[in-house]
Amino acid sequence: MNNRYHSLDVFRGATVALMILVNNPGSWSHLFSPLKHADWHGCTPTDLVFPFFLFAVGNAMAFVMPRLREAGDMVFWRKVLKRTALIFGIGLLLNWWPFLQWREGELVMKHWVNPADPSSGIRILGVLQRIALAYCFASILVYYLKEKWVIGVSGLILLVYWVLCATFGGSDPYSLAGWFGTAIDKQVLGVAHLYKGEGVPFDPEGLVSTLPSIVQVVLGYLTGRYIRAQGSVEWLWPKSRPSAEPIYSMLSGLFVVAVLLVLLGLFWGLAFPINKKIWTSSYVLHTTGLALLTIGTMIWFIEIRDVRNGLTRFFDVFGKNPLFIFVLSGALPRLLGLVRVGDTTPLRWFYTEVCAKIPGPPEVGSICYALAFLALCWAICFLLDRKGIYIKV
Repeated sequence: MNNRYHSLDVFRGATVALMILVNNPGSWSHLFSPLKHADWHGCTPTDLVFPFFLFAVGNAMAFVMPRLREAGDMVFWRKVLKRTALIFGIGLLLNWWPFLQWREGELVMKHWVNPADPSSGIRILGVLQRIALAYCFASILVYYLKEKWVIGVSGLILLVYWVLCATFGGSDPYSLAGWFGTAIDKQVLGVAHLYKGEGVPFDPEGLVSTLPSIVQVVLGYLTGRYIRAQGSVEWLWPKSRPSAEPIYSMLSGLFVVAVLLVLLGLFWGLAFPINKKIWTSSYVLHTTGLALLTIGTMIWFIEIRDVRNGLTRFFDVFGKNPLFIFVLSGALPRLLGLVRVGDTTPLRWFYTEVCAKIPGPPEVGSICYALAFLALCWAICFLLDRKGIYIKV
């Protein structure tokens, strides 16, 4: 296999593509079931997208961390803190973007806290902010601790989070009303800066639930380390005997661990339900196991069987500028939302006048709009790739 591992690039690109697809439907009222998040407990295909991306962040760390160790502590801290601040800041600005909004027929500024409603304001946290925080703390763990300690600390984090939820939650500690993390978010961030999509102030990317997401990045890193070793476990257990067939040994290891994690997540979910919105420990294990199965399958087809086709090239383009295109996919609709075409906006007009009129149930028009928007994002990534422009953070 190549040292670059094209399969990991395809995995990252596919994750970004799915993030764009599920975040940009024609109508949130018309979604096919697999494109919906679970109402609360449970895990749909859409609930796999975000943890898969965090897992991919950890994979990439496995290839960067050796260079940071060679460069020393000063370079490590400068690199990690700068990247954390940039990603967090971009996420915060994206929540505020485009700083204007239509209200009663005129454009007005979007205030940090709405003067007419002190309980409403700009959300502080979000997807990019969670990526930034999880990346930062995971980087510190894997930089300063040996792999055995990293595994131990990661397990401890998941167990402690379970204990905290069970101890400080209400009579139903894993419910929307009973989860203890909301009270902390309200105290630290303020009600005005929390997500209101559940009908009450509750942030699915809140401070406390970021804790187990750190482990998601760490597990991605450990997987990347294992893949780089091509199946040899000498880096973790020095006395182990190297396999005579390292590539197949590596894949066997990935699949065995994947099945164990999926089953362990399901078993733990009987007591600590699998739940994306509070990012439960069982959810971390379950989704990581599924990520391992996905990566193992991609390695088999792409690296070993050398399957390279239009589909892999399509996703690989997204993997070249993942954060940039994700930010653009959120910023562009909001910017175009300021443009009026009669009493609607350009993208809304395209949905209602073109996509919504496609024969079939309304879900067909909604997903056709999402696919068209995804194609637009791909075209932008393709042009950047052709010109050799890669926007890194």
